[in-house]
Amino acid sequence: MKIIRRSAFPLALMASAGLGIGACSSNDDASSSSKVQFTVSGEVLAYDGYSFPGGDPEFVDGWELHFDRVLTTVDKITLSENPDKVPTDQSQTDGVVAELDGPWAVDLHKQGPLQGKGGGNETALPLGELTNQNKNGGANFDATKRYAFGFDVVPASASAQQVNLDSADVADYQDMITKGYTTLVVGIATFKGGTACTSSDPSYDFTQLPKTVKFRFGFTIPTNYTNCQNPDLKGDGFAGEEHPRGVTILENQPTVAQLTLHTDHIFWDSVEHDSPLHFDHIAAHFVGLLSPGGVPTAELSDLAGVSVNSVTDGKNAPLPWRSCVPADTYTLPSGHVTFDTKGIPTSGDENTAIQDVSEFIRYNTSTMGHLNSDGLCAVKRQYPSPP
Repeated sequence: MKIIRRSAFPLALMASAGLGIGACSSNDDASSSSKVQFTVSGEVLAYDGYSFPGGDPEFVDGWELHFDRVLTTVDKITLSENPDKVPTDQSQTDGVVAELDGPWAVDLHKQGPLQGKGGGNETALPLGELTNQNKNGGANFDATKRYAFGFDVVPASASAQQVNLDSADVADYQDMITKGYTTLVVGIATFKGGTACTSSDPSYDFTQLPKTVKFRFGFTIPTNYTNCQNPDLKGDGFAGEEHPRGVTILENQPTVAQLTLHTDHIFWDSVEHDSPLHFDHIAAHFVGLLSPGGVPTAELSDLAGVSVNSVTDGKNAPLPWRSCVPADTYTLPSGHVTFDTKGIPTSGDENTAIQDVSEFIRYNTSTMGHLNSDGLCAVKRQYPSPP
């Protein structure tokens, strides 16, 4: 199932010459020459959530999901020389020539004052700007080059600049500091699939699952996102890459580089990008554990020890697949729920294997960082994980 994001960057907004960047802000003028403005966004899904039916994307098993908070900490935004250094290894560049340091604590559930890279009603939050190469003797940026772009997601810190946190955010952010979280996602999911859903095992009683589940997912996944691809650039990427790498620095208008973090990664059924979204495996943990009508709060630890090769419910019964969307948009798999690691081992130590469903979710969430909406980055995890 190929998900088409509603946040895809409109081609009409791309620059008409060279490898330029389009969709510049309305306050462009000559005084903003060679300025690089850095922003951050969780895109429309972080603040509007995932509606059902008709969301884009939507949960194929019939859940609607909304966030209360999407807290994370970003740091060390870098521009480096030679993004095309190794065509077959996106992670390789030459040295850093400019760096903007935070860290910044942001709630991506809140809209920002700037236009987001997804167009439409998407917004972004400002982080800062650079006007020269502060790692290279103050040299000016070269408008004839592309610079590799990268940033880090880091543990919450008392020293972080609080970009848009309110009092409720601050309380949760303090909890993140205490627990070493990089990202905290809080919200509620409601089953809206009705009774017309199909299942890979019609004998399984899905009415056992709670209809409403709160969630509080804390992630300890410090990650470097390096040499990101850029949907704003014209032309083709290298083999296997959707877009050219890096950013160009415009001479007569600001260059906007948006750190983009995608919440859908948390709910994929595969480590492949844009996989179908599911919530049944999270709700199923509470089968047999709740009084009727109870509303549980799910945490990642609930799924520790649950095999990705055989997902079970709270009674240790195998969980079937369920589809609540039209058959022409999603093909219901056979058998019971298994998550596709695309060859990553599912047994072994934490440095080589995805050991359980909680680790599977962490692994996918660590790929949530992008440039300018959908530009994929090389991912360097700074915690014990398969590569």
